[in-house]
Amino acid sequence: MTTEHRFSCRVYYEDTDAEGIVYYANYLRFIERARTEFLRANGIHHRMLAQEHGAFFVVAKCSMTYISPAYLDDQLEIVTIVDSKTSTRLTFKQDIFRDDQKLFTSLVTLACINASCRASCFPACIGKICKS
Repeated sequence: MTTEHRFSCRVYYEDTDAEGIVYYANYLRFIERARTEFLRANGIHHRMLAQEHGAFFVVAKCSMTYISPAYLDDQLEIVTIVDSKTSTRLTFKQDIFRDDQKLFTSLVTLACINASCRASCFPACIGKICKS
């Protein structure tokens, strides 16, 4: 079980605006990838959840704070931890760093839904990565 996950990514030209600064919405893409890799590191794959459990994740809430900009060619590290959970919601705290400088922080709450888009309890496999 991984309780803290670190995901590295480089800032590419496509991630930036005309001044070479990361476009604000791209931070969402970075943290989405990091959450997916956190789950993957814990043996949980989106396709497996859908096929074996009929479970899907949707973002129910997202709170973000931009602290300092990231720039073209920066090497970023996204740190992901589980902040809290209920039977149907899972909240992640995610921070983005360049070296030791925190650039961005977020809390993202995922809800579990079934194929009919109705709230559903998380499959048992999710429980192993969550704090009580």
